[in-house]
Amino acid sequence: MKTKFLMVTLFFGIASIMSAQQKTTWGKWDWLIGDWKGEGAGQPGQGSGTFSFYFDLDKNIITRKSHSEYPATESKPKLIHDDLMIVYLDISGSPNKAIYFDNEGHTISYTITYSDRSIVLTSDKILNTPVFRLVYTLLDSETVNTRFEMSQDGDKYIPYVEGKSKKVKPVQ
Repeated sequence: MKTKFLMVTLFFGIASIMSAQQKTTWGKWDWLIGDWKGEGAGQPGQGSGTFSFYFDLDKNIITRKSHSEYPATESKPKLIHDDLMIVYLDISGSPNKAIYFDNEGHTISYTITYSDRSIVLTSDKILNTPVFRLVYTLLDSETVNTRFEMSQDGDKYIPYVEGKSKKVKPVQ
């Protein structure tokens, strides 16, 4: 009898978790979905680039692809930066996690928080590694500010690169 009760409880527990994941809304991301083009500046120099956010895998993840170029200067060669980030659901079925990869060999795991007009991705704290923070702030219906920052202690962040982008292709 106890085994049967345990099996029924386990079945309904798994079913409710799966149901919660299927009902997840991505509403906090709606304004960021689409293609963007922008310019910015920071430690790599003045540059320009594009990025996109799109749903994938039957709206179970969001993928972001980004491409940035920083022209050569007298002291630095041209820099091209490409990356891929996947936003995914945590155990509760909320879109609160992301993983990032780039052409320089970096991998960053992020936890995501939200405010009225911003999505903030903060890297996990790892011993002897800087903490990274990526912030998307909605300025108006077609403009977003993107800021990538670093911190040695996870409290005081220093901007590495920041720029404004315009939406060039909203999702149809």
